[in-house]
Amino acid sequence: MAETKTTKASAKVKLTAAEEALKKEIVGKVGRHFGKVMEEATPHMVYTACALTVRDQIMEKWAKSHRQVKEEGSKKLYYLSFEFLMGRLLCTNILNLMQTDEYQHVLADLGYSLSDIAELENDAGLGNGGLGRLAACFIDSLTTMDLPAYGCTIRYEYGLFRQKIVDGYQTELPDSWLDNGCAWEIARPEETVEVKFGGQVYSDWMDGKFSFRYENATTILAMPYDMPLCGYDSKIVNKLRLWSAKAPDHMDMKAFNRGDYIHAVEEKELAEVISKVLYPEDNNTEGKELRLKQQYFLVSATLQWILKEFEERNGSDWSKLPDKVVIHINDTHPTMAIPELMRLLMDEKGLGWDESWDIVTKVFAYTNHTVMSEALEKWPLDMFKKILPRLHMIVDEMNRRLMIRLNEIYPNDYTKHKYMAIISDNQIFMANMCLASCFAVNGVSKLHTEILKTDIFADYYNINHDRFFAITNGITFRRWICNCNPQLADLITSKIGNGWIKDAEQLSKLKKFAKDKEFKEKFAAIKRQNKVNLAAYIKEHNGIEVDPDSIFDVQSKRLHEYKRQLMNILHIIAEYNRILEDPTYDYYPKTYIFGAKAAPGYARAKLIIKLINSVGDMINNDPRVNGKIKVVFLENYSVSIAEKLIIAADISEQISTACKEASGTGNMKFMLNGAVTIGTLDGANVEILEQVGEDNIYIFGLKADEVAARLRYSGGDEVKDIYSSNTLLRRALDRLVDGSIIPGSQMFKDLYQTLLFGDYGYPDTYMVIRDFEDYMKYQEKMSIDYQDRDAWLEKAIMNTASAGFFSSDRTIDDYNRQIWHLAPIK
Repeated sequence: MAETKTTKASAKVKLTAAEEALKKEIVGKVGRHFGKVMEEATPHMVYTACALTVRDQIMEKWAKSHRQVKEEGSKKLYYLSFEFLMGRLLCTNILNLMQTDEYQHVLADLGYSLSDIAELENDAGLGNGGLGRLAACFIDSLTTMDLPAYGCTIRYEYGLFRQKIVDGYQTELPDSWLDNGCAWEIARPEETVEVKFGGQVYSDWMDGKFSFRYENATTILAMPYDMPLCGYDSKIVNKLRLWSAKAPDHMDMKAFNRGDYIHAVEEKELAEVISKVLYPEDNNTEGKELRLKQQYFLVSATLQWILKEFEERNGSDWSKLPDKVVIHINDTHPTMAIPELMRLLMDEKGLGWDESWDIVTKVFAYTNHTVMSEALEKWPLDMFKKILPRLHMIVDEMNRRLMIRLNEIYPNDYTKHKYMAIISDNQIFMANMCLASCFAVNGVSKLHTEILKTDIFADYYNINHDRFFAITNGITFRRWICNCNPQLADLITSKIGNGWIKDAEQLSKLKKFAKDKEFKEKFAAIKRQNKVNLAAYIKEHNGIEVDPDSIFDVQSKRLHEYKRQLMNILHIIAEYNRILEDPTYDYYPKTYIFGAKAAPGYARAKLIIKLINSVGDMINNDPRVNGKIKVVFLENYSVSIAEKLIIAADISEQISTACKEASGTGNMKFMLNGAVTIGTLDGANVEILEQVGEDNIYIFGLKADEVAARLRYSGGDEVKDIYSSNTLLRRALDRLVDGSIIPGSQMFKDLYQTLLFGDYGYPDTYMVIRDFEDYMKYQEKMSIDYQDRDAWLEKAIMNTASAGFFSSDRTIDDYNRQIWHLAPIK
């Protein structure tokens, strides 16, 4: 990462004795770690020195808490997730150690700003979107609540990708987040384990039982790195365990010595590709196989470690494993942990099938994060058998026994059997494996769980009511307000004290200040300064000047058709048309801001990014609109950019097609920082409405049952009627094909076609056309309401005051009471 400009701190304060000691430690780290005196140190050296002083404190605390967990014999949670979107850790760790003021004072004394130094840290490339950020929030809250828990994932050498917008198109570049090393991780080579792929499996009958041996299997080493994680004012330190793939042999020296250098390192590179990239593109066979290997690599390495730890502390009475261990599967990616634990218990520990199955079904819990069929993973049977032959044997037996049970419950209902099977149509269905095996299954909002119980997983719910739970997602509000919006956090503390930092429900005390003039003025001043700061960032990175006094309307999330960025940009086109066609239209200035990445193989999503940027070019450079509308697409959206964007937003766009978004957590972060939501009754928006009341949110569009009803028929006539009758929509849609956005180009014809005619005869699958008129009506209402500044500020304050329910501390408490049953460290 290139050095960035740091601002020399202007104001200094007299340091306390503790701060003088901290200053001495930082200066000492620069000398001992880099061989430099402070006057010669680069800003990145100062960052590393600060990080190492923080890490030293955490490590000392970790050693004590590790011993305490061991002495108490505590039950531990292992949270398996393919993503942990941690963001930058320096300021978060300093905040959690309750030393923000001390580091600010010391760095100011050294001539630096903590915020500038923190900017030098790369975002860890361990996640992509909401799934990974949720996992990061959970491990923070678990630690803050003194619950022993370990996050487990892969140490991806490269993140998903670094997004570069070139001529309006998304271009993917390597996200080499480890270029400058990672100050937070500790390598554990002594805990390396072996993971085997492919080959043949043979069974032998010995001492009255079968044993299994591998021949010609490929062995990959899994080497762990630990990232210690402290909670806010917590007694314990938990950790994130990251597994890195290593080749058993470093290099073929014979090939190297004869000059065949490529072949000499080829096997090493092929072995280590498993932990190279988060989510390799899977639209080809090689990509699918790599993803399958990644998933098995993670779960096999993690489970070997779990069993080793258990055996060292508790001996080999495996029946006690559920008393000491709970393993949580975060979405379907780690599902192979279920048959892998069966394999380890049977093949390595000598248990029989029934004993192993009894343990497995008491250890695993599963969270579903989506109702989208393409995200409910399934694997080709032949591929699975080739790469994981022993696991295939176990999964096949799991399915055989499941079919016997289902035939007893649903006699001769073969359609239902097929739908519920683990293996069907030569594919392995991972969600069904979880449903058949886990002692707990949960959705991530009330609506989402209801859809799981009544539709997607209804057949399993009907036979296992007591296994299903509704647990609404939450966010680490300390990071999303104390860390990224400290002025607002200080204002809140000045009115209600600091108890809310560990008990978010206390934010409700702010409601009595919603009509307080002085509080409103201070609240508004903080929001405006955040908008000024974001405007400066946009000017620097996008070259676009935006007005901080305009409405900042923000949609930032993964680019997918169901999230309906397309509806947002069509509405912007319609507003643009209206301004051009009606000079008397009284339009309050708005700045529309997008942040999104599209999966590399998702062509339509990438086309929508191009459309957003092209519409931005058209509008931003048209003097006729006189700056009334600006459109900005923020490149390479990340946690660090989110921290700048969320605190500056006036309007939070949560406009997914009803019944498609499981929960969302961005909606909670915007709400916490005083943005007002416009959204559908989807995911956690339902509960946001319950918390803030209908006067402080804008709900529009079809409801989940109405969407479901329309999806049962093609709807072609309805779409045509709306197109014919709604002039604003029709003119906006026509711009996609009339060559006016990019002169002479019809590159957006596919978007036009899919909305009006659809894929395979089903137009407007995501209800963009059907919801458009209602969406535009509420957009206009928001612009009018915003101009009544007193009333709008009251809405904004009520959103912040009502956000306490959406703390991940509350979410973790729900999980723990209902599913995990962990005891806090005493």
